[in-house]
Amino acid sequence: MRRRKFIKKSGLTTAGMLTAPVLASCKDEKKVEAITDQKSVIPIVICTWDFKNASAKAWEILYQNGSSLDAIEHGVRIEEDDVNNQTVGTGGRPDRDGNVTLDACIMDAAGNCGAVLALQNIANPISVARKVMEETPHVMLAGKGAEQFAYEKGFKKVNLLTEKSKQEWLEWKKTANYETPINIENHDTIGMLAIDKNGDISGGCTTSGMAYKLAGRVGDSPIIGAGLFVDNAVGGATATGVGEEVVRTVGSFLIVELMRQGKSPQEACEEGVRRIIEKNKNRKDFQIGFIAMNKNGETGGYCIHSGFSYRRYSPEGHENIESQSYF
Repeated sequence: MRRRKFIKKSGLTTAGMLTAPVLASCKDEKKVEAITDQKSVIPIVICTWDFKNASAKAWEILYQNGSSLDAIEHGVRIEEDDVNNQTVGTGGRPDRDGNVTLDACIMDAAGNCGAVLALQNIANPISVARKVMEETPHVMLAGKGAEQFAYEKGFKKVNLLTEKSKQEWLEWKKTANYETPINIENHDTIGMLAIDKNGDISGGCTTSGMAYKLAGRVGDSPIIGAGLFVDNAVGGATATGVGEEVVRTVGSFLIVELMRQGKSPQEACEEGVRRIIEKNKNRKDFQIGFIAMNKNGETGGYCIHSGFSYRRYSPEGHENIESQSYF
């Protein structure tokens, strides 16, 4: 089938089998402050938060001359498969009814994209999203339809609710007090952007969404233009945090358009956060973080409150970058 175009303007093993140069750069890993003036550097991968295993896996693929799309898929799958990460994939915190529902999207350098929303019983929504992109005429599949599609494509049914997440949910039910604590991992997403040796940019975003959300709630993460957007002529952006506020500003698309107008990735992320603040005057009880990358491999990140960081892996090394913040 032809791939569905949203906008067109412009087998690997698990982590651990890194080549010697990659391992060497891991030893030099360091934490740095956000950088605004950078020289061009490719290939490169960045991801939200301190998901060093995910960025290392993506870099392994880029280092071996793999595509940015493969780097994205296999990079974020590391977090989807990590049962200790309760914000993504297996082990994600459930909705208030006790069901783990997953959202993900992926976008390639040609403008093709795919997404799954409120997907249950499937461990790797990013891979299902890629199947939607490559093997259907659609962009998004949701709920039971997305689940059935996954089975038809060979994905196995699994129980996503681990005992740890189940017990935390049962404890939460005693008060059923719904909050979105700033920088507390009840709603954090892994968004990833990569540019390969050919200069092609891809991106992906995957999450289990807000903990104890209303059944059926979907945030920004699987929404092309909100949680993720890529234009290979310009760059890409992705978001994390309280997704409703990102949706209201079409945040990732906004940041890419600001880069098109000449802003650096850092400047564009800062403006994206300011737009959200302007729409939420006198409100400081939520977190949003953006990261962005332009065609030259320059990167940036910005957030509302301090505490957000993002990973960057390039020939210059593997870094956890503390983001600057509005407050």
